[in-house]
Amino acid sequence: MTTIQHKKYEAVIGLEVHAQLLTRTKAFTPVSSEYGALPNRNISPLCLGHPGTLPVLNEKLVEYIIKLGLATGCSVAEKSIFARKNYFYPDLPKGYQISQYETPICFEGELRIDLDQYSKTIGITRIHMEEDAGKSIHDQDPYHTLIDLNRAGTPLIEIVSEPDLRTPQEAYAYLTKIRQIVRYLEICDGNMEEGSLRCDANVSIRPRGQKEFGTRTELKNMNSFRNVEKAITFEIERQIDLVESGGTVVQQTLLWDPVKLVTRNMRSKEEAHDYRYFPEPDLPPVIVTQQMLDELRAELPELPTVRQQRFQDQMGLPEEAAQTITENRYLADYFEEICSYHNDPKAVSNLLLTEVLRVLNEKKTDIRDFPISAESLASLTAMKAEDKISSSAMQQIFNALIEEPDQPPLEMAKKLNLLQVSDQSFLEPIIREVLLANPDEVQRYKEGKKALIGFFIGEVMKRSRGKANPKQVKETITKELES
Repeated sequence: MTTIQHKKYEAVIGLEVHAQLLTRTKAFTPVSSEYGALPNRNISPLCLGHPGTLPVLNEKLVEYIIKLGLATGCSVAEKSIFARKNYFYPDLPKGYQISQYETPICFEGELRIDLDQYSKTIGITRIHMEEDAGKSIHDQDPYHTLIDLNRAGTPLIEIVSEPDLRTPQEAYAYLTKIRQIVRYLEICDGNMEEGSLRCDANVSIRPRGQKEFGTRTELKNMNSFRNVEKAITFEIERQIDLVESGGTVVQQTLLWDPVKLVTRNMRSKEEAHDYRYFPEPDLPPVIVTQQMLDELRAELPELPTVRQQRFQDQMGLPEEAAQTITENRYLADYFEEICSYHNDPKAVSNLLLTEVLRVLNEKKTDIRDFPISAESLASLTAMKAEDKISSSAMQQIFNALIEEPDQPPLEMAKKLNLLQVSDQSFLEPIIREVLLANPDEVQRYKEGKKALIGFFIGEVMKRSRGKANPKQVKETITKELES
């Protein structure tokens, strides 16, 4: 069954995305939030739920969430309050999380997603602040569950979408866009595998044309973008098969099994938590002034959708190239820095999308660690534009610069003996040799076989060991043959 082509039913999907913020310290205690520390090293009496401890709000948490709210067109509440979300679990020593409930700080936003055949705007219900729980580890001891509280208290923001998504592909595009924006804002690294970006999905089906929503299920434990897409696809098809066979969808929480590619029941509605929210008594309301909004808005970078459109309109890049380059803020920054030295966006983008991305993929590294400076890459591109080097020579020089990035491209070209020669005193003797050595081809050319010009150019390039400027060679041979 292909879900998105089902004629009788449509899916209704809403996503709840948690983003772990790149603050140096936790949400309510000045303890490091560094990822990867030894278990239970980044903790404090507050993380451990000791009586008498009091939370103190990390201002960066507020700044980061407001930036995301502004970037997604949200309204920002002048006054919002924290709440206690009560439940009991081994990795939650306090017995509650500090979160927001009735008064989220950001609300009523939207996000545009782009798919192959269409674009669509997805509503954002709310974005609110909260702290993370610890981590239960079930696979390192055969008899016990281990608890690591390093993550307890780490600042999170939760982004809740409207139920506007209709296909797994739309959900994938929305989640990808969220990751792109939080990375552009430098508030979250967007790494699902490390848990810094997490996603739960609410999924239901309904007959096409029906306005009322069906009974929804909640999907959890999706630790990659593809698993989100696969899990939603599976759940939609499961619900359709269930209804078509006369069954009824039951509201429940399901866990995705990425190995077996199926969902399994976690808990039913009757067993679901009653969180008993109430206002957090130890934290004052968060007050956002107009001055604060103006200052944070001024700090926002150019957002990826706007930047992509500018690259297309002002720099003449094809849509696909502009989209690929702006996917990563630092790659787009690098591209613009190269163009500031050599203003040929199409030539620069070609080198970026072929050679630079190839090296990044091979070395599994980030553009911020790329060894060749923007100025050097601009110089290399300019040398090709000025016919000082050939395309193959440019690739050879590029590869050499990866190993010796401090070497100027021109010096590297000289070192490798790859500079093209346009001097007629160098070219004319070689061209005459080639023409004298191939009288039959010369005659055929003069009889109308103009395609033989490529043969003559190739012969000259061989005899010059690649030094000859092909453009100059073509002009000189043509003039010689047609004189």
